[in-house]
Amino acid sequence: MGKQLTCDIVVVGAGMVGAACAFYAARAGFDVVVVDRGGVAGGTTGAGEGNLLVSDKEPGPELELALLSHRLWTELAREFGAAVEYEAKGGIVVAEDGAQLAALEAFATSQRGAGVDAVGVGRKRLAELEPWLSPEVAGGVLYPQDSQVMPALAAARLLRASGARLLTGRTVTGVPRGPDGAVRGVRTDHGEVRAPHVVNAAGTWGGEVAALAGVRLPVLPRRGFVLVTEPLPVRVRHKVYAAAYVADVASDSAALQTSPVVEGTAAGPVLIGASRERVGFDRSLSLPAVRALAAGATRLFPFLEQVRVMRTYAGFRPYLPDHLPAIGPDPRVPGLFHACGHEGAGIGLATGTGHLIAQVLGGQRPDLDLHPLRPDRFPEAEPV
Repeated sequence: MGKQLTCDIVVVGAGMVGAACAFYAARAGFDVVVVDRGGVAGGTTGAGEGNLLVSDKEPGPELELALLSHRLWTELAREFGAAVEYEAKGGIVVAEDGAQLAALEAFATSQRGAGVDAVGVGRKRLAELEPWLSPEVAGGVLYPQDSQVMPALAAARLLRASGARLLTGRTVTGVPRGPDGAVRGVRTDHGEVRAPHVVNAAGTWGGEVAALAGVRLPVLPRRGFVLVTEPLPVRVRHKVYAAAYVADVASDSAALQTSPVVEGTAAGPVLIGASRERVGFDRSLSLPAVRALAAGATRLFPFLEQVRVMRTYAGFRPYLPDHLPAIGPDPRVPGLFHACGHEGAGIGLATGTGHLIAQVLGGQRPDLDLHPLRPDRFPEAEPV
């Protein structure tokens, strides 16, 4: 066993959300230790596309968090910019027929009322914005606020900038509590980290960390695949996805769902998603999922039929039953905070999450109402 460490806050998880929690807590003056059983961005963050989106969120708590996070990402971009491959590229949601277009335009109207910049675009304008896009699409909506980072770089940069002590390769095996029930830090396979505050930013494994503290947080893994093409000249200028993607994000189905999402990267390869299915932590390659992704992408961008896919990878989105993350103090365990369950939006929502956690830790009133995101909103046992 290693020596015992002490700090103000121990963050469990060195992914994007954990990095943001460490960054904002450290800037608020706290002494922070970050613990992860793997390396930086070794879980969901490393398997993400780096999307910072407002376009796929309906009015409500998650969109409010996305807009706060967008403002904070914009501030960080001025500080880190190219170092995290930040691109304010904008997003385009396209409708493949008239019915989809009518639904998309109604969705965009509701978003505008909540502060989203959403611009309707017809076929002619779409062809100017994305010359390689299929001329068959019916129309779309441009979202200038959508942007992208390279997630592993961004997590590493925020951790470094935070000055937090980073303990990788250390599995959390317990969350000790005092006689009053309050946390005393975490126990790892390399020793204890003593702290009066523990932030559970363990992503898909957030439910396991919560259980170590004696509470239930029903986080489930939702598998997704990404295809990575050979490096190409810039042919996809925005993040482009089909309107069906929004419905897939909100779906409760455990079955395979795919909707085309296509975007270029600063390095040249095109990234192709998005699939969703609940299969536990099964990482095995799913040919039906990969084929459906390829078919959807070539439907939007026919030139991709002639492009080679160099690799594919899987990741697990941390999914909570009501599709909202758990953010804030856990009233069941004094000193325990949660920052997990963001599903596929954790990269984009990380800055707002870290900022809000730091505000509450510092005794401030948070910028957003955290009640809809409270960690104890789920029943203590599975319904029979």
